[in-house]
Amino acid sequence: MAIVASLLAGSMLVACGGADLERENADLRSQLEELQQEHASTTERLAELERQNQEMMERLGAAGQSFQSLEEARAALEAELAAARAREEAQRARLDSFRRVVNQFRQLMASGQLRVRIVRGKMVVELPEGVLFDSGRSQLKEEGQETLRQVATVLAQIESREFLIAGHTDNVPIRSRRYPSNWELSAARGVVVARFLADNGLPEARLAAAGYADTQPVSSNDTDEGRAQNRRIEIVLMPNLDELPDLSSLETELGGGDGS
Repeated sequence: MAIVASLLAGSMLVACGGADLERENADLRSQLEELQQEHASTTERLAELERQNQEMMERLGAAGQSFQSLEEARAALEAELAAARAREEAQRARLDSFRRVVNQFRQLMASGQLRVRIVRGKMVVELPEGVLFDSGRSQLKEEGQETLRQVATVLAQIESREFLIAGHTDNVPIRSRRYPSNWELSAARGVVVARFLADNGLPEARLAAAGYADTQPVSSNDTDEGRAQNRRIEIVLMPNLDELPDLSSLETELGGGDGS
């Protein structure tokens, strides 16, 4: 009987141990499922974070490009502003120089020996025929020579400026052995004045002469007074290269060739 009781007790322990093992297995399976679900959730969350990180990197890249573009635009604006200030300063310096010229010509202007005009953006010193020449002639009068000496003294103070000496006449025809027309007379007068200025301090390389005959009147040729105004010598202060417009874009439009 003792042996039977012992066997029965052992069977009961095995049964109890099996039940415990099943419960543990069930718990483990439940934990494993939870871990698998948690892993899936974590994997999904990780994928979402990676997607958000990629979006953030793309935004940062776009922001960086935008910032670079803004920096480039700012630099371009600063360069343009500096160039505009430089042009303004150069223009102010030119105006001051021209004002000094006008001030030094005040006495000659007051006496009627010359006048100063601004024509198409260029300063023009205008001397009437009567001050410089006798009618139909190109030989300088004594009075004209003294006036031109004073003009040369003033113009010599203007650095790096070229001068065009232009002869002009009225529309009354001239026919002489020396001057077949007003073209020859106006050109000869321009050359004579240019030579005189060169002899009195102006570099020859900065001088040029031209004759326009009656093609550029400043007054009507219908009156004696108007014709007298048209008979004149103009000393034109020519613009320097840095005062001229940039024609590089036009050169591109023309194909960049030299015209040959």
